[in-house]
Amino acid sequence: MKLRIPNTFVLLFLILAMIAVATWLVPGGQYETVLVDGKPRIDPASFHYVQSNPQGFVALMMAPIKGFKEAAQIIGFVLIVGGAFAVLQKTEALDAMIRSVARAHTHSAFVRAMLIPVFVTIFSLGGATFGMSEESIPFVLIFVPLALALGYDSVIGVSIPFLSAQVGFAAAFLNPFNVGVAQNIAGIEMFSGVGYRLIVWFVATALTIAFLMWYAARIKQDPTRSPTYALDLDKRKESDGAALGNLTGMTLTHGTVLLLFVGFMAAMVVGVIKYGWYINEIAALFLVMAIVVGVIGRLDSDAFVGAFLHGARDLVGTALVIALARGTMILAQDAKIIDTMLHSLVPLVQSSNPVFAAQKMFVIQTVINFFLHSGTGQAALTMPIMAPLADLVGITRQTAVLAFQLGELTLPMIPTSGVTVGVLALARIPWLTWAKWMVPLQLAYFVMALLLLIPPCLMNWS
Repeated sequence: MKLRIPNTFVLLFLILAMIAVATWLVPGGQYETVLVDGKPRIDPASFHYVQSNPQGFVALMMAPIKGFKEAAQIIGFVLIVGGAFAVLQKTEALDAMIRSVARAHTHSAFVRAMLIPVFVTIFSLGGATFGMSEESIPFVLIFVPLALALGYDSVIGVSIPFLSAQVGFAAAFLNPFNVGVAQNIAGIEMFSGVGYRLIVWFVATALTIAFLMWYAARIKQDPTRSPTYALDLDKRKESDGAALGNLTGMTLTHGTVLLLFVGFMAAMVVGVIKYGWYINEIAALFLVMAIVVGVIGRLDSDAFVGAFLHGARDLVGTALVIALARGTMILAQDAKIIDTMLHSLVPLVQSSNPVFAAQKMFVIQTVINFFLHSGTGQAALTMPIMAPLADLVGITRQTAVLAFQLGELTLPMIPTSGVTVGVLALARIPWLTWAKWMVPLQLAYFVMALLLLIPPCLMNWS
């Protein structure tokens, strides 16, 4: 019988129930807070035990709706952002850009050399800015036959859209679904620290490009080295090079939509850094972006509203995850056991050097990511603990958010992830075959993450 990890909702409700039970077993505790630069921070030496307040069945059932109340603003933000990006996708500008570059591959040696770097960068930017993840799944149907037609293999066809988007998601600098949510919960300015996060994104994307180009060159030289060689023989017969012939270019409308998108992203960065924009302002910006892009993209009112509602509807599950995760914290807070939990975690993370503390936090987040692979849900569940824990072990909350992000680098290899399984199913690649291929790259990501956590600790990144 195969071991099967419960889906995210079942897992979160189980955690909710476990927290309710824990409120009867864990003693109450409390840290005192002090103001540091105008913001409340825990005094590490002030922990003391207090009378707990155990939570029963009624409190357990009420926790999810309380979670909605506590997280209403961030839930509304996520739904608006999801609707805005669905409108952008409805214009087909992103699809047209990809098809245009792929078509140029047949006419230019420069494009052939730059195909992997350009597409990996595009999809990585998608993950880093608007949280592209599930959206990469349909692109597999384009890139697998395209990769085969160009002399590569199915692994390259999957890696370009899927792996690149996931790496961009984990190393994001403007992703509202992990960076935005985590920073909001940690009590730091949304999208602050973008400078170092850009460096992290560049390093992670460059590593991915270098590995894929090295691998692609080997497959080009000797196709039998591919772990999917036998499978690809049948796929080549099916596609018969048709992938390139059906690709069309990008129109002026598509180009204008993409330029507007870049402009709105730049405006968001300026607004956050210079004017201190937060959730309300950023959500309003995304709403304006959706309207402008919809008008320029020539979407009628029905198409616009339909796309927006479809995008928001796709994130209803994410909203429920946020509410459930926040509900766990409400139970623990009402029972007065959160500070006790923090106190018990300190020895696991604390180190004589803050670098090691940050790296231990990253390892913990990596383990949690195996069981809970929703970036937003993991942020909502872990950051209420990890942010104050960062105060206690001597690292900044900004560093704690980065450790959380980098823990998501394992998602492309997780067999319980619906995105991973869906992508591999479309590409007809067995998970074990993909996992064996991923091992050296996954180890490289792990070492990279450990190294990238060193500078924030040395410069007390805030």
